[in-house]
Amino acid sequence: MSGSTEREKRREQRLHEETEVERVTRRKRLTQLVSGAMFLAIVAVAVAIVVSQSQSSGGNTNLEDVGLVQKQLNGIPQEGAVLGYPKAKVTLIEFGDLQCPVCKAYSEQVIPQLISGPVKSGKARIDFHNYTIIGPQSTPAGAAALAAGEQGRGWNYIELFYRNQGPEDSGYATDSFLKAIAKGAGVKNLAKWNADRRSKRILKQVSNTTGEAERLGFTGTPSFAVLGPGTKGIETLETPGSAGALEEAIEKAG
Repeated sequence: MSGSTEREKRREQRLHEETEVERVTRRKRLTQLVSGAMFLAIVAVAVAIVVSQSQSSGGNTNLEDVGLVQKQLNGIPQEGAVLGYPKAKVTLIEFGDLQCPVCKAYSEQVIPQLISGPVKSGKARIDFHNYTIIGPQSTPAGAAALAAGEQGRGWNYIELFYRNQGPEDSGYATDSFLKAIAKGAGVKNLAKWNADRRSKRILKQVSNTTGEAERLGFTGTPSFAVLGPGTKGIETLETPGSAGALEEAIEKAG
């Protein structure tokens, strides 16, 4: 083997070793950057949680928007978890979790237009079905709403709960909070409400509607379905992005 060939081999080996060193160095640097970014992200999330919990009124018994909810629902018939006139041809079914922040947003930004529009005019009713997917307090919260519905205050309970909702699955939905919502919603017989919300009958309703949502293929809340003379049974709508889309579905179903 010639000297030039040997020198070429050594040069290639040295280049390979230098490249490997550079590769290891880059990997270490990337790992450090990723670790630093992850740490900063964790800190940011922790700070956001602390801030949201300190700023949120959710979980407090000093309720907000009691009068607003009362005004919104005033004069509209309620039966159980159904809001609207019994002779309405179309039923819009909302599958929601009272702890769901997206459901809260719909309650404040989408549902009011439906209530003041097709519900108040008698075209449609809204039937709230519990779909308890957020956490362990979702079931007692949903049962509390159904128990309020036994006294004609179900939708007052649902809407008032959303407007005083705390940070998602943070443990705020205690018995004292649920009771405060019941009082603010205008539930007259709190002893009956307290017994009803713990009854096997009401808890089974919560379980049954959660199972119904799963059978319909829903995977998140809120999800919607519609039933009327223009539908072939219950037709799923998933999560329409606007009140207009839901109103259009109601029109087609009628």
